[in-house]
Amino acid sequence: MSQYDPSPPLPRPAYAWYVVAILTLAAISAYIDRLILSLLVTPIKRDFIISDTEMSLLMGFSFALFYTVLGLPIGRLADSHSRQKIIIIGITLWSLMTALSGIAQNYGHLFLARVGVGVGEAALFPAAYSMIADYFPKQRLAMAMSVFGMGIFIGSGLAMFINGLVVGMTSQQTMLELPFIGAIFPWQKIFFVIGVPGLLIAALMFTVREPARRGVPSGRDANAGQTQYPLREVFAYIRANKMTFLCHNLGFALFALHNYAANAWIPPFFTRTYGWEASKVGIVYGPIIVVFGTIGILLGGYLTDWLAKRGYADAKLRTGLIAALALMPTILLYPLMPNGEAALLALIPVNIFASFAFGAATAAIQEVTPNQMRAQVSALYLFLINLIGLGFGPTAVALTTDFVFGDENAVRYSLIIVGAIALLLAALLFWLGLKPYRRSLANLQEQAAASR
Repeated sequence: MSQYDPSPPLPRPAYAWYVVAILTLAAISAYIDRLILSLLVTPIKRDFIISDTEMSLLMGFSFALFYTVLGLPIGRLADSHSRQKIIIIGITLWSLMTALSGIAQNYGHLFLARVGVGVGEAALFPAAYSMIADYFPKQRLAMAMSVFGMGIFIGSGLAMFINGLVVGMTSQQTMLELPFIGAIFPWQKIFFVIGVPGLLIAALMFTVREPARRGVPSGRDANAGQTQYPLREVFAYIRANKMTFLCHNLGFALFALHNYAANAWIPPFFTRTYGWEASKVGIVYGPIIVVFGTIGILLGGYLTDWLAKRGYADAKLRTGLIAALALMPTILLYPLMPNGEAALLALIPVNIFASFAFGAATAAIQEVTPNQMRAQVSALYLFLINLIGLGFGPTAVALTTDFVFGDENAVRYSLIIVGAIALLLAALLFWLGLKPYRRSLANLQEQAAASR
């Protein structure tokens, strides 16, 4: 059987899950490296003598611009070249650039290092989504994507937990002397701690084989890079299924807007509303993200596969609708709790449903997209997730607090307003997208059958 037959044999399940485990480790590393900088605002501002605006560019623009823009051409490469090699290069680059942040001597050096982190991380998710889709049958794909998606929530929680542990260290102002490097600030040690292990994950990726591409039409040699779909065909396919992709991508981007806003402002919510120390917030809330974010995305993957087995062709998008509707009442509770302990308990269901649908979200892209377009369409999905979610989520809460309430202690009400609006719109888009999604899936299945 040709390697590019529409239905090549699947790898052994044990090996497929091994690949997912390695990719999940990579995702954990990526999110720790991505988020750790935002948790070191005070010492970086103090030691590099920079403003809030410069710090915001360091946290957002330097990473997000190159991550989102380069994700599209890297996704195109992943649709025609070895995804394994692309991921190895990406992990190596972001790990080295994170470690180099530990020897940055000024703001400019650190800015350039963060640009490198963004470029490296742009290689992981589009290639990984496409690779996982070729390792699993479609009825198990949502669970596989959910396990991979665990890395996002484990990495986010670990980043917050690490921050809580190192607050004492970063408050020191005594310079440290390193052999062959010179003087660095105490907080810079953390970049070595989180950057170097990524190189070990890159080494483990050499044990991952590039899978045969499934569902590739006859005559197209996917890995040879010679008969790639022209861009006009990619955009033509998206236009032909515009309601499916609009409702899916925009719906999950609005869902992510709530998540990014909550991640950014829940720590200040605890310090402003209940007077907690930042270190305490990180130590107690980080494990909640790890444990219940992981439980949520696994439950969402299980529900999606369960619905699919019972004949729901739109199971993956339907899971997004269920998650948005379930999350809405939970976000009304924790900001109004009388004390921090009660708010912390109320955040447990928030974390479960906030992560619930994101395995299904990525599986849906793979399901309704031809194989040699998957990484590119995934990159477009990630572009919108980061542009709308990361770009506007935290800012929407800040603008509501500053200009609607005019009181920083009203951040609890801003979290409710922004989250409720975003999730209501997301639920509406998911509902509107169910029928177009079923139609797109049926059309793609007919095309695949005709190519055999």
